[in-house]
Amino acid sequence: MPHGAQWAAHIGTRFRLWAPAHTSIDLVIEGRDPLPMEDIGHGWRERVVRDAEPGTLYRFRLPDGLMVPDPASRFQPADVHGPSEVIDPTEYRWRDEAWAGRPWHEAVLYELHIGTFTPEGTFRSAIDRLDHLVSVGVNAVEVMPVGDFPGARNWGYDGVLPYAPDAAYGRPEDFKAFVEAAHARGISVILDVVYNHFGPDGNYLSLYAPGFFTERHHTPWGIAVNYDGEHSRPVRDFAIHNALYWIEEYHLDGLRLDAVHAIIDDTTPHLLHELSVRARHATLNRPLHLVLENEENAASRLLRSDDGRAERYTAQWNDDVHHVLHVAASGEGDSYYGDYVGDTDKLGRALAQGFAFQGQVMSFRGSPRGEPSGELPPTAFVSFVQNHDQIGNRAFGDRLNAFSPPEAVKAVSAVCLLLPQVPMLFMGEEWGAATPFPFFCDFSGDLADAIRNGRREEFKHFPAFRDEAARDRIPDPTAASTFLAAKLDWNAVDPGALARTRSLLARRLAEVTPLVARMGAHAGAYEILGRGAVTVRWRTEDGAELRLDANLKADPQGGFADVAGREIWREGEVAGGRLDPWTVRWSVHDGV
Repeated sequence: MPHGAQWAAHIGTRFRLWAPAHTSIDLVIEGRDPLPMEDIGHGWRERVVRDAEPGTLYRFRLPDGLMVPDPASRFQPADVHGPSEVIDPTEYRWRDEAWAGRPWHEAVLYELHIGTFTPEGTFRSAIDRLDHLVSVGVNAVEVMPVGDFPGARNWGYDGVLPYAPDAAYGRPEDFKAFVEAAHARGISVILDVVYNHFGPDGNYLSLYAPGFFTERHHTPWGIAVNYDGEHSRPVRDFAIHNALYWIEEYHLDGLRLDAVHAIIDDTTPHLLHELSVRARHATLNRPLHLVLENEENAASRLLRSDDGRAERYTAQWNDDVHHVLHVAASGEGDSYYGDYVGDTDKLGRALAQGFAFQGQVMSFRGSPRGEPSGELPPTAFVSFVQNHDQIGNRAFGDRLNAFSPPEAVKAVSAVCLLLPQVPMLFMGEEWGAATPFPFFCDFSGDLADAIRNGRREEFKHFPAFRDEAARDRIPDPTAASTFLAAKLDWNAVDPGALARTRSLLARRLAEVTPLVARMGAHAGAYEILGRGAVTVRWRTEDGAELRLDANLKADPQGGFADVAGREIWREGEVAGGRLDPWTVRWSVHDGV
């Protein structure tokens, strides 16, 4: 890595920092006198210390005396304001040599937050739950960000030291042990990474490298990370090498890049293009799954080669599928949900083609959104009915089953889990967990007040929270009790719900996954039967067909054609061409 501390037995540790704002920087190893760092040009400072062994604690001292951690620290044993620790990445003895990865078309994702997935909230304790995931039918976990954040609890998106697994979860070797244990059970591991902003507490970059940020662009979090201006090369390398670091040193099977629409880069190639090329070149011998969150619905980032391989990014989180299914099950129409209420055409288009918005104007934002996505295979989209955002962005962090009819929740889950798009469960969803997942963090002082008040102001425009007393009931995101409420209760598993999820995923593996492997461009087509009622067909390249008949409303609907092949799943009752309320029927026709 160009940044950070690199240890090698024959030279010791090379410490390097990009600090163009200062003419002198000292390296301070705990228990020793400060050592001036050498100017090696272009704002870089370097010092090689022969006897700095792994485990050495160090910081950098700025000319005004302020001590700062290494921005590329591999571990922070005393949190974001403390010293960094020299880590030897070769010290961990991996035992996953036989792991060759898994093909994307068979993926069943499970999003989890390390701190709330288990009572202990650590990498090691999460290992104990992997056998449960295997028994459900999960074969890939998507871990919310683990980069070092301030305090003991955080969603992970306020991280400031993106190379250091947070000490609240364990040490680097603990995360590696989690990945290795997952691989031993046939589970891929994908990590959520954040390259669109840094958190507000513990971010010292602007004090010695102000070129890391630019006023030319702004994001929802303030001034943007400088990926395209003067002196942006070290900034781009910081992000690209972070991706390579997680993939290489932690044997990860992929990354999910958070909110890439807020990564602003006016140069060619775009950072996202360069990152994907570098990452794929580093993993030529195994599958690499690069997933985007992108509000812009940019289908062009998901293009396939002539033989069907993902050229850059493997898939995108498909918010449109979530929104059409959420609106159907809950009846809610506030905020961005208003663009989906009563629009069966969007329901059919999202299920059949991926994006509901493919260039149409979205009223909520007042501008066009998206690009045509029909030429992409279904596996270019990750579908879900719940995730950390869609639960946690609610005032109380309540799950879909807390405010929607049970039969509606069953119907939309049957749609999602058998959809040829890649399905994703949010932790606990497989057993109908009732625990909320509210937004939480561990800030203090004025920042905590700003977060607390901002959270309540955020809901001021919602009818249910126009009254100040109603807003006061919103959980304090900085309170430890809010975090503790989000911990999964493994003693409250609903056996019936868990058995149903297992059955759905077993049916997916047996009937749907083999078809998905043979689906290419323009596989899906839909027909509207009535409000909230659609038939969707996906054809494989060799003529087989997967068909969904869905009536996602509280009234019966007629007009559905007879099943031509064999029925593989039914949720609800069917009489001739009439589907009862909240009825879902999946069928397969093997073709000629």
